[in-house]
Amino acid sequence: MSRRRSGVLLHVTSLPSAYGMGDLGPEAYRFVDLLAGMGQSYWQILPLNPICPGSGNSPYQSTSAFAGNTWIISPEQMVIDGFLSPEDIRDPPDFPEGRVDYQAVMDYKNVLFDRAFERFRGRDPGFHYKEFTARNASWINDYAIFVALRERFAGKVWGDWPPDIRDRHQDALHIYGTELSERIFKEKFLQYIFDRQWKALKDHCRSRHLQVIGDLPIYITYDSVDVWANPGLFKLDEQKKPAIVAGVPPDAFSATGQLWGNPVFNWDAHHEQGFAWWESRIDRTLSLVDRVRLDHFRGFVQYWEIPADGVTAEHGRWVDAPGRELFTLLARSRSCLPVIAEDLGHITPDVHEMMAHFGFPGMRVLIFGFAGDISRNPHAPHNISGRCVAYTGTHDNNTVKGWFENEVSDDQRNLIFRYSGGSFGAGHVHRLFIRLAMISPAGTVIVPMQDILGLGEEARMNRPGTSEGNWEWRVRPEQMEDKAIQEFSEITGLYGRK
Repeated sequence: MSRRRSGVLLHVTSLPSAYGMGDLGPEAYRFVDLLAGMGQSYWQILPLNPICPGSGNSPYQSTSAFAGNTWIISPEQMVIDGFLSPEDIRDPPDFPEGRVDYQAVMDYKNVLFDRAFERFRGRDPGFHYKEFTARNASWINDYAIFVALRERFAGKVWGDWPPDIRDRHQDALHIYGTELSERIFKEKFLQYIFDRQWKALKDHCRSRHLQVIGDLPIYITYDSVDVWANPGLFKLDEQKKPAIVAGVPPDAFSATGQLWGNPVFNWDAHHEQGFAWWESRIDRTLSLVDRVRLDHFRGFVQYWEIPADGVTAEHGRWVDAPGRELFTLLARSRSCLPVIAEDLGHITPDVHEMMAHFGFPGMRVLIFGFAGDISRNPHAPHNISGRCVAYTGTHDNNTVKGWFENEVSDDQRNLIFRYSGGSFGAGHVHRLFIRLAMISPAGTVIVPMQDILGLGEEARMNRPGTSEGNWEWRVRPEQMEDKAIQEFSEITGLYGRK
């Protein structure tokens, strides 16, 4: 990624759609065509894994590291493929245009999914469905019964299920598998539809010479099929509840650290199994995307583990992780590892050494670049190397405009004025930051769509540490025709990134 190229960060759920949530339908294809017309090389998205209301609909807290998010299945594409009739989708509810109402979308699409499944189950599934389930048998069977069991024991995490099915006794799996066979079949069908639609969109990206950058969270949600099916790969107690959980220690941003609550890996068990689970996870992710951002990359070198009964992240400890051994194994059996390392926050030299060893580019975020000694700040535009991927901001930050209006001190503002050689209003700061990113030495520049459009704090995607109102922002259809789109295209060419 050291060639001068650029791209746009926009998650699938943020696309326009008449069906309440961005999906894999016509608007996604139009967006791909728009990116290609703008001279972009990359479309960066967030994780494609399943989401659920109990985790705030966060794509980083999923019930599976392998399955797809079926809520982004396109109703229009289901009609085209013959799974629904045009009448089925003729009169959708009046969904809000600029935000996702997840519950309303789920209620509506569940009705469509039931109709499609009824038609599908009444005929021969056909070769493509059978081939899909056979090719993905290593995860889809466990995932489908897990989904059915979560509905059967609604309100309970898997660790509170009856012991026989919690512990996956074969007779219990057989009994529940028989009882819930229709729901299991339906979930496999939906995963097949997701895979079919995503692969078609991915092929369209390839035809337009556009690469997709995905995202892989390092940690797994406790209430997930991955932990239920592989408890030995995580540090659990005798009741199969987390004994140790993940987080980060206190720092300048949080006096008590961050207590994430995810179970941490039992790396010894992964090592004994030859990192087979990780190999499968990486391969599955790279079957869906061209490149992958590894979230919290430091955790592959050292991770902060906290007793599960901890109230804050203060009383944890650093533990070594076998990242070098894992990536050495992965690199030996693959022609390349198309990885971007998320190396934000306090990063120790051993992390950078491992990134350099494997040739993984890191991240630089321009809104972090105007603090402290700017001459040495690694996020300042002039300090960004060609091996880095530069961002104006990320999904976890405010938009550039929102940041400048609400979070920047007078001293910082004056520093930005001096650095850029002039003064400007908040309405133009996003243009400045896009130009600073584009003109920097960074090989790759990724700009969130919110910054291209010059949107404020109302368009923020996520506020870490909060559980409501996140992941909801959507582009309105008319914004896709904003003059800012053409301006971004011109800047891309001006600074040699087409």
